[in-house]
Amino acid sequence: MDRALFSPFTLRGMTTRNRIWVPPMCQYSSESRDGMPAAWHLVHLGSLAKGGVGAIILEATAVVPEGRISPEDLGLWNDAQRDALAPIVSFLHDQGAAAGIQLAHAGRKASTYRAWGETRRGSVPLAEGGWPTVAPSAVAFEGLETPRELDVDGIQAVVAAFAAAARRAVDAGFDMVEIHAAHGYLLHEFLSPLSNRRTDAYGGSLENRARIVLEAVEAVRAEIGPDVALLVRFSATDWTPGGWTPQETEQVVRWAAERGADMIDVSTGGNVATATIPAGPGYQVPFAAAIRAATGMPTAAVGMIDQAYQAEQVLITGQADVVLVGREMMRDPHFALRAARQLGVELDYGPGPYARAFA
Repeated sequence: MDRALFSPFTLRGMTTRNRIWVPPMCQYSSESRDGMPAAWHLVHLGSLAKGGVGAIILEATAVVPEGRISPEDLGLWNDAQRDALAPIVSFLHDQGAAAGIQLAHAGRKASTYRAWGETRRGSVPLAEGGWPTVAPSAVAFEGLETPRELDVDGIQAVVAAFAAAARRAVDAGFDMVEIHAAHGYLLHEFLSPLSNRRTDAYGGSLENRARIVLEAVEAVRAEIGPDVALLVRFSATDWTPGGWTPQETEQVVRWAAERGADMIDVSTGGNVATATIPAGPGYQVPFAAAIRAATGMPTAAVGMIDQAYQAEQVLITGQADVVLVGREMMRDPHFALRAARQLGVELDYGPGPYARAFA
């Protein structure tokens, strides 16, 4: 039986075997605290690849050391990190999955304790391996240290770091690169008037607040060439009056497309700690649908998509082009193979040693 969920999807030189993708999911597991992947990353990502997904986007990977959310985050600011990621990419390819990586700078939300294995929350003190943070304006995220406002030279250095990390990603074999402009991290902080109080060319008007994002898109596109897909993840709303809006997102998506973006990964929130977010099954899908309809850009939908028929419905109703399944993948790395059985789809791929389980 033909199902949209198991139809191929092509972006530039990449074709994925189906439209079930794994979104970036921070693991906070670089125990060496130098941005290097560990055995955990190979096992974690490899298990998802053998589970039949179309593509996997690696977790938020910092373009500079001070851009890490926590000291245990992955990085791609040097060639040693590139070389350590290459074998992981190769294994994902061997299992039939396309490989992407999310490039990020955490801005004012950097230098925090990781989300698991810690009872402490907030900013990591300098004496414990933390570092000063930067942002568009000296406005703190609730519960964290006040950041330093970036000057124009600092902004340009960030853009250059995104481009350099993107070049390393391509050299490591990644099929697509995603720029993280969501969840209250640095690029989102520039977009939202709640965190951007600047009065120069990077603040004020929508065009100015979007400037660093668009410069990053241009710089990354120039580095990765014509065959590698370029995604941008946006939070479509701050869920807070006076904050970033869906309408602003749609306009910036149009500008990003003009500069070489191929697809929009649509999430929400993250820039306001006190925002009330009505989370529930598929709660962010309508934002992906609206952006797709308004701009004509392909979109990826994410947010509590954890059932096969639910994912199929998102696609056949034209709300998105791919679905990103996160938490359900952690619960069951073979979600894609299970979904195929539930939808009556016969696949010609899957891990050979597990064939009896999916016969």
